[in-house]
Amino acid sequence: MNLADLLTDQIATGRADAPALIHDAQTWTFADLIDRAGAIASALTAGLPPGHRVAVLGENHPDTVAAYYGVPSSGHVLTFLNHRLSDGEILEQLDRSASGVLLASQAQAERMAPLLDDRPVITFGADLPPAPLASVAQSADPAWLLFTSGTTGTPKGALLSHGSLLAAINSSSVARPIPEDDVFAFPFPLCHVAGYNVLRTHARGRPVVLLDRFDPSTLVACITEHSVTSVSLAATMLAGLLDLLETNPQALRDVATLRTISYGASPMPVELLHRCDQLLTVDLSQGFGMTELSGNAIFLDASAHRRGFRDDATILAAAGSPGPGVAMRLVGPDDADIEPGEIGEICIAGPQVMLGYLDDDDATAAALRGGWMHTGDLGRLRPDGLIEVVDRLKDMIVTGGENVASLEVERAILATCPEVVEVAVVGIPDPRWGENVCACVILGPGSTLGIDEITRRLDGRLARFKTPRHLVVLDELPLTHSGKVAKAMLRDELAAEPDLLGPRRSSVS
Repeated sequence: MNLADLLTDQIATGRADAPALIHDAQTWTFADLIDRAGAIASALTAGLPPGHRVAVLGENHPDTVAAYYGVPSSGHVLTFLNHRLSDGEILEQLDRSASGVLLASQAQAERMAPLLDDRPVITFGADLPPAPLASVAQSADPAWLLFTSGTTGTPKGALLSHGSLLAAINSSSVARPIPEDDVFAFPFPLCHVAGYNVLRTHARGRPVVLLDRFDPSTLVACITEHSVTSVSLAATMLAGLLDLLETNPQALRDVATLRTISYGASPMPVELLHRCDQLLTVDLSQGFGMTELSGNAIFLDASAHRRGFRDDATILAAAGSPGPGVAMRLVGPDDADIEPGEIGEICIAGPQVMLGYLDDDDATAAALRGGWMHTGDLGRLRPDGLIEVVDRLKDMIVTGGENVASLEVERAILATCPEVVEVAVVGIPDPRWGENVCACVILGPGSTLGIDEITRRLDGRLARFKTPRHLVVLDELPLTHSGKVAKAMLRDELAAEPDLLGPRRSSVS
């Protein structure tokens, strides 16, 4: 199979006229989407030998969804560029990917025009001659090229095959079944690997309501107008939605059709899940994954969430269990399996693992050594068999010989300090202790929360060596282009401006 089969299967089963994509009051049927995918692929790949790369750049638009299918099914590789990058970063990724042609929004085409030389550009919505949707690619052929968020350095280009994407779709569809009457709203950028959920929804023959970007009011209006039943959100998105619903009774009534909220992309504060459970009658489902896994691979389903709310709240902090077709192990620094309950790196094997990194044999060999994708995430196997993500491998703090998981400290601060809007915990060098725990926070209006008060509130909840010794109050946290906190950048900023650290707690004993 290749990605084109997801659409042609809908035609074969009589869904040609069923809605596939809704955007800005326009609806594309599956037949419409196939026609547009064929036209875009033909225009973009004309004269390009099979295997060459084609880039897409711009805000969310149906033409990007059409390119999802059309470009790779014609035997080429669709390269995703994030329009939030700088001009130089976009040009660097265009050159690294050797993308011969660009599909772009009008705004992005005009922005990049002075830098593109003679590289052909086709704009979203362009009038293109009709062409059949090709289906020449094989399952093992590369389909998508996505650059990683670069939380630990220069972004790497992850090559996903038709087969890896289809495997991720199949695993997710079993772990998170899609009802026959589902209407799915998608507020994430289409340049993100989360876009595999668009494919997954189409594979079930159901429509996707595409938002330009996330905005709580726009999402509520979208849910109301299109009777949306499911939506995927990151933590900051869910918090924004709940803030609106808690203060607007009419908005709360307007989302009555919503049945399922899935989440991922970043850790979800347990307190936020409790807020959602108290306000909305919906099922919650978590997916843990990454670009290199073509999507999600570990799932905490709705029944586990219900057990967490009813019996054991610690379940809500777990990532879940591997999906069908996913093998998982936890390993130590020597890549040997660790004992249950110990902390080790989460490694994944299975058909949804990427082909490798673009033109980087060393990074590919390191990430896929031994036949396992080394995720860089540290986890622990709970007694109930669920996997708990402890921290990023590179974000573990070692102070006085003790390991401190930054994620654990962040969760504790959010649970005890409602004045904290956002928090990122990092380690900073210390000549005596090796590293000190430093909490970087964004505070709500008027808050004067200090390090001594945080220490008092965390007393008895965290071991003293885990409690932050430094508190840095910021207006914003540095983010990667996929919206994750760039902790490496944060550590660099603190090293360059030590005065930001301010007063510190007197003892870490």
